[in-house]
Amino acid sequence: MSITVYVPRDASALSLGAEAVAQAIEAEAAVRKLDVHIVRNGSRGLYWLEPMVEVQTANGRVAYGPVHAGDVSALFDADFLHGGADVLALGPTEDIPWLKSQQRLTFARVGVVDPRSLDDYRAHGGYRGLEAALQMESIAIVQAVTDAGLRGRGGAAFPAGIKWKTCLDARADQKYIVCNADEGDSGTFADRMVMEGDPFVLIEGMTIAGLAVGATQGYIYLRIEYPHAQRALEAAIEAAQAGGYLGANICGSGKRFQLEVRMAAGAYICGEETSLLESLEGKRGQVRFKPPLPAIEGLFGKPTVINNVITLASVPIILERGAAFYRDYGSGRSRGTLPLQLAGNVKRPGLVERAFGLSLHELIEDYGGGTASGRPVRAVQVGGPLGAYIPVSRLDTPIDYEAFAAIGGMVGHGGVVVFDDTVDMAAQARFAMEFCAIESCGKCTPCRIGSTRGVEVIDRILAGDAAERERNEVLLRDLCQTMLAGSLCALGGMAPFPVLSAIDHFHEDFERAPAFDPLPH
Repeated sequence: MSITVYVPRDASALSLGAEAVAQAIEAEAAVRKLDVHIVRNGSRGLYWLEPMVEVQTANGRVAYGPVHAGDVSALFDADFLHGGADVLALGPTEDIPWLKSQQRLTFARVGVVDPRSLDDYRAHGGYRGLEAALQMESIAIVQAVTDAGLRGRGGAAFPAGIKWKTCLDARADQKYIVCNADEGDSGTFADRMVMEGDPFVLIEGMTIAGLAVGATQGYIYLRIEYPHAQRALEAAIEAAQAGGYLGANICGSGKRFQLEVRMAAGAYICGEETSLLESLEGKRGQVRFKPPLPAIEGLFGKPTVINNVITLASVPIILERGAAFYRDYGSGRSRGTLPLQLAGNVKRPGLVERAFGLSLHELIEDYGGGTASGRPVRAVQVGGPLGAYIPVSRLDTPIDYEAFAAIGGMVGHGGVVVFDDTVDMAAQARFAMEFCAIESCGKCTPCRIGSTRGVEVIDRILAGDAAERERNEVLLRDLCQTMLAGSLCALGGMAPFPVLSAIDHFHEDFERAPAFDPLPH
């Protein structure tokens, strides 16, 4: 009887040697004349244990990790195919405390299924949401998403149901669903994990969105640096079409929805929804003026729903289990769960899906195990390179959209980057301004010019005496307010967040000589 062994094909696991591990297991099994079936699954998100190998035993799946190719022979000697004891043994996968304490809704199948198998997806509850949606009127689907309290998981946290209702009400001969898969924020990898580990859930979510608003064509605008996700998505789209879940007659309903993957232009600004639409139309990625909103006049001038991967991947469970089921997770106006991506100076980096309300301290200490360096945490940046730097004194803040806004931060896409007490926060502030200057599309003056001047002013603060620092700090704050109030999009409008938070909470770092060469001025 064949024994199933799971070896991840996730990009991060591959970077740590998963391909060599899979080949070593196949070769060792052949030498020992053992019947082993290798499934290339997605990662469970325990990245400090990758490559993590799982074996299907009579008592469930048992995990081992981190496994390297040189460990494989010893694993066979320890009878790991039947859950044998070994120094790399982690026990039953579902009992690993780091996983067991999570609330995986969107990521329920990631790391569990064969991401390219439609049969495996269906066997684990896939397409039940679509089946329910096919029995509903469009307005009822939109209402379910609204009642669930689902908000955009890409950054702005705008209620998905309102966006969908606007698109539904717009009159047009053609409508589109666009998935923003241009995951460019530092410390984020949730979108990639879904696309590589459970691509069918994104396809299902986009199909449901199409039924909800009357769209018949969808596009996944995929980060150019994600070739593994591209292959997984294209294989899944082909399987969904062959299975009747995409095409001109979805599940025999007479309703149509087509889906394509389009590779992104490689610019950070194309993660902004209107710039993304410009790029998708074959133009230079520049921000559009709003109004009109994309839900009214979006791709090719037609009504368009544009959401990010996690938002759309959260839709199937809402339709399958009902709005109340999803809404019962979370706190306040932040409903459901959020995949938190823990990175930076942390012992146990990886993906943690929990309901809103978990504190940053709990996330970093209970899941992350503190800093990898063993030194004290000094700052945490949440929400990508434009997110505020949060000091230790505020780590008890619950991860909640409104709670973060109250302290001048943002949850964004859920990326959490940890810094220990050796970080130079003045250098981090300068980096944020420099990043904005490099990545600006150049359309609006506050972002294009303000970010460049911002770098220069920070350099003058660091190079000057006390009086000059004080004068230039006033100038920098004034410049940041101009960028906040006058920028066309979030790139210029949020670049001041890390700068101002660094000045407010780590002012002492601006009072010593910089550890880098400032720009000439």
